[in-house]
Formats: sequence, structure tokens, C-alpha cells
Amino acid sequence: MVDHPPPDPGVPHLVVRGLRKTYGAPPVRALRGADLTVRAGEFVALMGPSGSGKSTLLHLVAGLDRADEGTVALAGVRTEELNSTKLARLRRRHVGLVFQFFHLIEHLSALENVALAALIAGCRPAEATARARDLLDTLGLLDRAAERPGALSGGQRQRVAIARALANQPTLLLADEPTGALDSAGAAEVLDLFRRLHAAGQTILMVTHNREVAAGAERVVRMRDGCVVDSGEDSGVDGESDDAGEPVDPLVAPSGPLWVDALTGRRTRLRHRTDAGDADPGGAERYVGSGP
Repeated sequence: MVDHPPPDPGVPHLVVRGLRKTYGAPPVRALRGADLTVRAGEFVALMGPSGSGKSTLLHLVAGLDRADEGTVALAGVRTEELNSTKLARLRRRHVGLVFQFFHLIEHLSALENVALAALIAGCRPAEATARARDLLDTLGLLDRAAERPGALSGGQRQRVAIARALANQPTLLLADEPTGALDSAGAAEVLDLFRRLHAAGQTILMVTHNREVAAGAERVVRMRDGCVVDSGEDSGVDGESDDAGEPVDPLVAPSGPLWVDALTGRRTRLRHRTDAGDADPGGAERYVGSGP
């Protein structure tokens, strides 16, 4: 079952504009007007200090939480216009999620973990099993398909988690610190896998604190104090752009949503006030499977 059509190849897979999110009392302003564009086929790393809003932004993009203000357009669909059921369907069709601590179901085998995600995405049982086998084979884990997560190494468990995230053939793969719980060898495995997925055309947005991991991405975006302060369009992981922020030329797509021309090269400098007491409550561990 396909709940939403594939995105138009000419439309960015993700457009975020003016996202604001405040938690708790006293209020903690996790996001303060964040802007981000991810084009089809890009591999983007999102970096920033703790409390900068990285994980909050990722959770809002995934539809795991709602913004107080601003817009998220995922695969050409404005998520703030959707009710909870329609948002879950959009996520099931277009989003794959990879977390730092795997969140595999311990009493299921590797194959069953991946097949379950395919079932939730709408595959028939035989199709789901075949899809799971293909993914595990591609990720070099077919010989461990019958093993439960406890019998696998950290790197192997994360590869199973990535296979699960790919079970619905997502438009956008979101990864929140996917190497954070791994040793250097496991982290290298996962980064190599992301590079291969990117080379095959997968769009990826990855949150990381690790500069070496971020260097494997096509573009590095930096956040601070709840805002994107460097879109990475003119600099790599080791450079600092003279101008910060996303291009701001508006274009209106024929279907109506507001888009930003990410190819004009025109930029704007962002200046933001820093308040005490900011944090990133979105960084807390959460598990949401491929389905609603």
C-alpha cells in the first residue's frame, strides 16, 4: 500500500522553515527559527554542541513531535497540515529512522526485526521476508539473519537497525548519532554503509557530534542555540563559511507549498541572541518503529 506518491524529482526531499519549539516550565527554547533544505540524493550531517537543537529538529522532521511554529515539507507534503493519522502514514511511507542505541526487539531474530518493519510499511508476509533477506544480504548480514540482537556485535546490531529503517524504501533516512554507541571499528562499518547508500541515491540526514563521521557526508550543517548558523553550502567540516544560513529566495511550487531555491547561491547572515537555560530535550532516547 502506498499512502503518498513518490516525491517529484525536482522538489527537495526536505524543506524546514522557521521551526520553533519550546518545552516545559520554566520554558526551554529548543528551536528558535531553524531553517534547512535537503535536496534529493544529498547526504547531510547535522552538527552542533549539546543543547543546540539537533535531535529536536530531527524528531520534528520525522513527525515524532509537533513544532510550535514553522513548517516542515517532507517529500513535498506540509506536515503541519496533517492530523496524527495522516502524519503517521506519511512517516511510514517516506521516513526511515536510525537511533543511537539500535532499539531492536530482543526476542526477534535479525530477519524478523527487519521483516516486521516491512509488514508495517504494507508489504505482504512473503514480500516482507524477501525484502528483509535482500536488505540483510546487501548489508553483509544474511549469515546472521537467524540470530537475535544479543548475539550480534554493536556494529552488526546497528546494521540490522539500518536495514529495518530501509524496509519501507524511505525517501529520507534520518539517523540520530548512529555511531555514538559503537567502537571505532563499528563506527567505520556504519559510515561506510551510509556512503554506499548515498552513492546509490539515498537521501540521508544524520545528527553526529563526531567530526570524522561528519566528514563522510556530502555537506555539513551547523546548529547553535536552536538555529542553523551554517548551511554548509560553501564549506566542509573543517571550514567556516563567511555567510551563514540557508538561501532565502522563495519559489511557489505548482501544488501550492512554499519552497526555497537551494541553487541560487544567494545567502543571508543570521544573528541570534543567546539566552541562558537552553537545552535539547529532543535528545532523549525514544523508539518509534517504521509504522504509526
